[in-house]
Amino acid sequence: MNNIIDIDDASGVLVCQAGCVLEVLDQEVGKQGLMMPLDLGAKGSCHIGGNVSTNAGGLRLVRYGNLQGSVLGLEVVKANGEVLDLLSTLRKDNTGYHLKHLFIGSEGTLGIITKVAIQCPTRPKAYNVAFLGLESFDKLLATMKKCKHQLGEILSSCEMIDAKSLDVVTSNTKLKNPIGDHPFYMLIETSGSNSTHDEEKLNSFLDNVMSDGTVLDGTVTSDPSKIKAIWDIRESITGALLYDGYVFKYDISLPTQYFYSLVPAMIERVGKDAVRVCGYGHLGDGNIHLNITVKNYSKEIMNKIEPFIYEYTSKLRGSVSAEHGIGFKKPKYVKYSKSPPAIALMKDIKKLMDANGILNPYKVLP
Repeated sequence: MNNIIDIDDASGVLVCQAGCVLEVLDQEVGKQGLMMPLDLGAKGSCHIGGNVSTNAGGLRLVRYGNLQGSVLGLEVVKANGEVLDLLSTLRKDNTGYHLKHLFIGSEGTLGIITKVAIQCPTRPKAYNVAFLGLESFDKLLATMKKCKHQLGEILSSCEMIDAKSLDVVTSNTKLKNPIGDHPFYMLIETSGSNSTHDEEKLNSFLDNVMSDGTVLDGTVTSDPSKIKAIWDIRESITGALLYDGYVFKYDISLPTQYFYSLVPAMIERVGKDAVRVCGYGHLGDGNIHLNITVKNYSKEIMNKIEPFIYEYTSKLRGSVSAEHGIGFKKPKYVKYSKSPPAIALMKDIKKLMDANGILNPYKVLP
């Protein structure tokens, strides 16, 4: 289940089996001047079938969108054993219902994905990364708005890291903060086909936001080793948090203006019971990773966090699962993001597609 079936360098379409590892696929399409539209910290171990089944988002969704847009076709095995051939490689195919969307993000509850056809963008020739320090979330939002307007088509990633998230990395790993200490940090990546053009746009943007005081400090680089060092900081947060003890992890989407509001709300709620409450994530698409660390797991602390975190998210019309899926743990909380009629319809679809409930039982649906 890990074979690459075809790479069409003219159309940019990859067809492969579901067991292919994401990083391997990126290396193979890279030989044709292409790249996978998805990039994750777990790219060295995750499988493309699982990525599609969970509609994974990743670090560059702001540029390439989610898999609902990139996946062109699927081969799926239904609950009754029938193989459903939806393996279109066409970007335009307006012939009735787009059945592939039933399986993208359904976490294997409606069918098992066995093959994937995915649109791969052209691999950029020039990369730049800026790491910026800011004094407030309002300044962070202002920088993001200017970033989107001034960098436009070359913007490929826009990440936020708060001070406590950066501290857990620098305190527990050999990685160093490349700039001074600030309450908030922003990682901006650009990618394009002309390094001179891209650097001019990025430098103009940085001059703008630093001269008006929006950004206090920063560094920018096009050197591959330095780019990797900065990305390593961002991708090391999850592992570094384990040094604190037990970690309560939450993957939430919120309207951009409320992106960080959940962190101070949770600090107020758990108080000194937590070792650390911090947030980082994909500012460009509204997905924050909220983490509460404690020395040891405590049911009392869990009860302070849940269902409060989901109620808070629901009031702001956010999503209780931005990119990590529902799985076993969140089915009872789906009601905070989906209306009763929507949940009823999902149950009807499940019953129609899997009458005996044999496909990933107990997942997704309450």
